[in-house]
Order: sequence, then C-alpha cells, then structure tokens
Amino acid sequence: MRKNRSFWNSQVSVLALIGGFVTATTLGPIGLANAEETSSKKAIVLDPLNVVGSGYETEDSGSYASDLISVGEKDARTVKEVPQSTTVLTNQYLKDRNVTSLDTAMRKTPGIVVLDNDNGRSSIFSRGFEVDKLYFNGLSAPVSSRQGTQPDMSIIDHVEVLKGPAGLFDGAGDPGGAINMSLKRPTREFAASVEASGNTWGGIRGVGDISSPLTEEGTLRGRVVATRDQGKTWVDNNDNDLSLGYLVIEGDITESDMVTFSVSRTERDLQPFNGLPSFADGTLINLDTSTTTGADWNTFESGITDVMGEYEHFFDNGGHFKLSGLYSERTAESLYAYSRSAAAANGNITGVTVYAEDFEESSLSLDAHISQPVELFGQEHNVLAGVDYKQNESTSLNNGRGVANGDTNNIFNWNRNLTIPTINYTTQEQIETNQYGVYGQVRVKPFDPLTVIGGLRSTWYDSTNTNLLTRTETSQTVDAELTPYAGVVYDFTQNLSAYGSYTEIFQPQTDTDANGNLIGSRTGRQYEIGVKGNYQGLNASAAVFDLVNENYATDADGNNATVGDAGADISVRGFELEASGSVMPGLEVMAGYTYSLITYVSGPDSIQSFVLRGQTPKHQLQIWAKQDIDIVDGLYLGGGMKAFSGADNGTIKRDGYAIFDVMAGYDVTENLAATLTVNNLLNNEYYSRTGSTALFNFYGEPRSALLKMTAKF
Repeated sequence: MRKNRSFWNSQVSVLALIGGFVTATTLGPIGLANAEETSSKKAIVLDPLNVVGSGYETEDSGSYASDLISVGEKDARTVKEVPQSTTVLTNQYLKDRNVTSLDTAMRKTPGIVVLDNDNGRSSIFSRGFEVDKLYFNGLSAPVSSRQGTQPDMSIIDHVEVLKGPAGLFDGAGDPGGAINMSLKRPTREFAASVEASGNTWGGIRGVGDISSPLTEEGTLRGRVVATRDQGKTWVDNNDNDLSLGYLVIEGDITESDMVTFSVSRTERDLQPFNGLPSFADGTLINLDTSTTTGADWNTFESGITDVMGEYEHFFDNGGHFKLSGLYSERTAESLYAYSRSAAAANGNITGVTVYAEDFEESSLSLDAHISQPVELFGQEHNVLAGVDYKQNESTSLNNGRGVANGDTNNIFNWNRNLTIPTINYTTQEQIETNQYGVYGQVRVKPFDPLTVIGGLRSTWYDSTNTNLLTRTETSQTVDAELTPYAGVVYDFTQNLSAYGSYTEIFQPQTDTDANGNLIGSRTGRQYEIGVKGNYQGLNASAAVFDLVNENYATDADGNNATVGDAGADISVRGFELEASGSVMPGLEVMAGYTYSLITYVSGPDSIQSFVLRGQTPKHQLQIWAKQDIDIVDGLYLGGGMKAFSGADNGTIKRDGYAIFDVMAGYDVTENLAATLTVNNLLNNEYYSRTGSTALFNFYGEPRSALLKMTAKF
C-alpha cells in the first residue's frame, strides 16, 4: 500500500492540536462542576447520571454518553479500550432527537452520511463507503436500502457505530464501518410506557412498551413492544406506514448462566419516491418541495422477521462464554414509477421508468466465543477466541426497469395518473452465500499504562449466483483469507489515553475482466491514530485516519461495471473530533466535526464518483445540546445545527447547507412529559442529496414541527 508521508506529517501536527480539544473537553468540566452549588436540587438529582458505565444498557440513564461499547469487539469494553473511532447514540439521545428509523438516527450521527430516500430505505455511508450489513447484539443481518430492511428504533436501547474496517469479527464486507444495535431487554422491575406523536405533515405514531418480571424472584423476565406509525412527508404521494411487534424473554438459569430469546416482526407499506430530475446540464431545478415524480399506484410492501437466541455463561474470574444465533427473513414487493430523463428547459421529460420487483431473503448468523482474563507477570491480560458462520440466500424477480409509456411528462405539472404497464420479470436470480470464520484476539499489558492488541481471522467464503431463466450458475470461493488486526492504547491518566490501530477487511467481487475471469477480492486497509478522554459522563475523542480500498473493479473508462480491470485504489483520509455526554450537571451535548478527502491512488479517477466524492462532503459538522432550566422545574430546552459543505459529482453540483433544529420539553408530572421540536427552524431550502440528471435529487425537509407525549406507568 502506498503511504503519503506528507499527509501523515501534517496530520500528526493536526492531532497534536486537536488532542488539546480532548484534554480541555474532558478536564474542563472539573472546574465547572466544582463551581456548582452542591445544595442545588438539579445537581443532586443529576449527579448519579454522571456516573456512566454502571450497565451496558443506556435506557433511563438520562445521558448522551456511555462508557461501554461492544461494536468492533466481542466483549463490552470501555470506549477508551477500543483503538478506533466510535460513536454511541444512547437511548436518551435517540428519544430527544425523535429518532424512529435507523437512517433517521444516522442523519444525527457525527461523521455519517445518509443518501436520502424514503424513510427506512436510505443508504448509509461511513468514511466514503456504504454500510453493507447491520448487527443486532453483535450478530450480523443483511441490509438493503432498495428493499427497505432497516429496523424501527422503538425496539433499540442504543446504537453503536465503529468507523473504519471491522474485518476481525466480521469477515467479508466493505471498509466504511459497522453499526451495532443493542436490542431492548426486559427490566427486573415492572415498567410500562406509552408514546404518541404527530407532525406537521399529518404523520402520527404510537409506541407501547411493557416490561415485567415473570416470576416473584425476577429470574424470568419479559418485555413487549408494539409500534404503529402512519408516516407522511412533505412530498406528495409519499405515505409510509409501519407496524411492529417485539417480544423478548430473558431468564437466569443459575447465578452464572443467562438465556435470552427474542422475536420481532415489522411490516412496511409505503408509496416510494425516487427523487427529482435536474436539467440536462446538471443544474438543479427550483421546484416546490412537495413535487413528486411518481404514479398514483406507486407501492412498496416489505416484511422483516428476526428471531434471536443467546446463551451466556459468566466465569468467576470475570471471563465469559457466549453462544448466539440470529435468523432473519426479509420480503419486499414493489411497483413504482419515476422520472426517466433530465428535464428540458420547459420541464418536459421523455417518459417514465417503472420498476417492479418481488424479493425474498433469508439469513442465519451464528457465533460462539470465549473470553478469559490471564494473570501473568503481575499484569492482567485477556485472550478471546471464537468461531462464526453466516449464511444468506436471496431471490429477486424484477423487470429490469421498464417504461410506463412513451408520453412525456412535465416536472412543473407532474401527471400521476399513469397507466400501469404489463410487468414481465426479465431478470430472475438467486444468490446463496456461506461464510465460515475462526478468530482470535489477545490484549497484553507489558506495563500498567500500555495495552498492546493483536488479532487474526481466517475466513472461508463461497457464493453462487443462479440465473433462474437460463439455469446458469457463476460461483466464487475464497479459502482461508487472513485478516489481521493490530492496536495499541496508552493511558496517560485514568481519564486520557492515546491509541493507534491497523485494521483490514476484504470483499469478494463478482466483476470479471476482459477475458471473463473473476477479479479478486478488494481489500480495505486503515491506519488510525487518536486520543480519547472521559470525565464523569463526558466522552471526547480526536482521530486521524488513512483508509484505502484496494483493487476496486472498474471499467477502463472509470465506471463501476460488470466487465473491467482491477486497478483502482480509492483513498479516504481525514480527521474527526467528537464529544458526547454531560458538560456540566443538566447540560448534555452531542457534537462532532469530520474532514474527509477522497482521492484515487491509482486507476481511473471517476469510480463511483457520484456516490463517493459527490455525496461525502469534505466538511461535516453536527452540534446538539439539551439544557435543564433550573428556574422552572421540569423544563428543558434543546437545539443544534447540522452543516455539510458542498459537493460535485462531475455532473451536478450541490451547495453546502446548514440547518438548525430546536426543542422544548416539560415534565408535566413525574410520569408524563411533553416535547415540541421544530426542524429546520429557518426554513432553508436546500438539496440534501444529488444523484443523476434523471433521479435521486432530494430536497431536505422544510420547516416542520413534531409534538410528542410520553406517559410512564
């Protein structure tokens, strides 16, 4: 891999400067905290909330920070112990930001880019590359923006984001990062809540949540969540309805053994919208933000069923053994129309494209691992070893994007009354993938402040693609692919540490060269150095990263296609700053800045340019804060901004934008709360996503309000 010494020299200097940010952010509150009157009612109430890390779950912590994280690991470890950039969206943050779906959550996550689409169908990008799978309690499940397989957040305790390759415990995948969702678990005491909300566009949502011990001793516990969401947006003909049911049972077999079983079912019924066209020269069109390019009969229906089982044994020495499995089924049926071409000066477009698909998918993820502390030479080390298996089978029947009719339409006066065409499934394929893996990790402490981490994984992978019309098959096999992992953490103090890491991941490719031979896997490699700090509920970090995705298959003209050569290395370099948690009693923050520079180390300089360079801005800034108002007991105010720099995909230029959101909340009683949120307070009109001249150009949400009531029992 080619290294750029000047980049690293400059970034080390940057890191030295931003390291001061971490130190100041984590140590600064000491003086502020000491200045607080200890007799203050608010301080007395909030002091316990500053002691984060008493449990892995974040529900009812009231904090935007969590000390513990498991993404990128198999153990729940403190954030400082993980030598990569991480972000935790706690339950309190998810509630305060009115998060309902995963893509909604990621829009409010520092350093993450979401390519807007229908709610639950957007693409999520980290460090320039799409996140191609999700994790639930550490077990993987496939995710597809087109198939709408993202989860609703009413069953999620918190979300963990790892930025950069996660190959050690993942196997095959893309290098942008990993997203792990911790499912809600039963509580040891009875708890129940009802939440109802409505927004400017007419959307309404209700969530019921009941948790209770099922035995007098509390050794058997259960929880049920039911959600109904009748979603509406500012775009015409873009309804998005969702129904969800979730059941989880948890039991203590002995004092050292615990089992968990959960099942969830989600059904979604929406009217898809594929964005707006531009003019032929790439100029974005000034339209009413409610403009659609669909038909009255646009439809998309999907279903998700997840069944999970977990068994965990806890050893007296602090180690544990865990066996877990996740079986998932996903289905989607869709039929929808969208613009087929760029718009002429008078608004005319040459017809409408119709996409129809019948999709089914099943997946199985199994994992068994053991983690043990080891006492040696007066220090405590840790050894972890495990095996995993992942299987996925999908069947897709689609029409290859036909044409609704030959008539023109007009973007300034769109006709949704289109004739439903006869659908012929011209493309029918079945894909089956199996992956086996063996992995290990050691954490060695040569002396107290230093921890050295090493890991290695061996992966066996095979995939078969069957054309159901011709019954022809193509297959690909990867044997014993080795994925290394290396990291180091140095603790300057109990609250401040520095780290460095090297991580890898590989992704098999179905592309072939000019001779018809399969191109080898592409490999993502990342070097990262950074500092992390924490102090009484405030986490802060700064990092510099250098990520390269090598051997990306491309056409000779630089387009991502099925016939090409293997010569492109895509580089993503940059740095990040992030802080989350309690700055002082009663003030919670989530803030982050990310700088990303995407270049092409070798090969054609236009690979997926509209996705990578055109959608990942150089500058991203997110700030959100919530403050308790002492003069009115129970009142709290929140506000923040999100700013993205402009982007150019070679065809369409998108201007940068900044939007501001505000919130006011009031605890009417101890068990009843109301919040009012205004999004895009200044009503800025902007394009949040740009695609091609025909489609995938989306306006951001205009000014809107959301009122939410929450009752606890």
